[in-house]
Amino acid sequence: MQQVAYFISDAHLGIDPAGSTPDREAKLVELLNQWCGKASHVVIVGDLFEFWYEYRYYVAKSHFPLLNALWNLRQSGAEVHLLCGNHDFAYGDFFPEMLGIQVHKSLVLEIQGKRVFFHHGDGVAHSDSGYRFLRKILDFPLNRFLFRQLHPDWGMALARFVGRNSRKIGESREIRLEEYLEWGNQALAQEKCQYCIHGHHHLSGIWKVDNGVVASPGEWIWKPSYLQMENGELSLKSLEN
Repeated sequence: MQQVAYFISDAHLGIDPAGSTPDREAKLVELLNQWCGKASHVVIVGDLFEFWYEYRYYVAKSHFPLLNALWNLRQSGAEVHLLCGNHDFAYGDFFPEMLGIQVHKSLVLEIQGKRVFFHHGDGVAHSDSGYRFLRKILDFPLNRFLFRQLHPDWGMALARFVGRNSRKIGESREIRLEEYLEWGNQALAQEKCQYCIHGHHHLSGIWKVDNGVVASPGEWIWKPSYLQMENGELSLKSLEN
């Protein structure tokens, strides 16, 4: 029996905005556990966490069930990949060394006879110009070193405060889907792939373009959904189904 590949994005675990799906991290853990023994690949296409930063001796304990579920997936034989998002770009060596999960900025995989290109999708829209500048500041080695000097509890609280306020600003920004489709179409040609899968804009869908298919798993805050690939074909699934 052919195994199935699953792709999820934009869970933003660590925050629970008003009206968001109750117990969504626990529900994601349950879903990951259901994929054990069934999945050949699981790709998390960025922003798994609202914030992630690795101190030398600290990992957020609230995410331990999730980390254990990812470990179990690896032990079941699934190939698990994690992409950096615009909220959780500061990964270190914890996932590769402790969980056997590789971390990427972008990724190409051959799955079920198809070449698939993965990218979170941040920075590709024209409206992300301000973010591209801010990302260079946040990712500057000196600034990351200075942040590391904060006590982890203080650092997490600060990051979540900034994240909440930036989210309020971002909610009013217009999403121009055509920009993502144009970028995805170009990426398909450049990477010689049949599928381009990204997240970031929180829209779920599968769109046919000139050079192949662009798809997004959607988000895991309000209406959790994910992409499933079986026999070389993509389909969109929701938590409710």
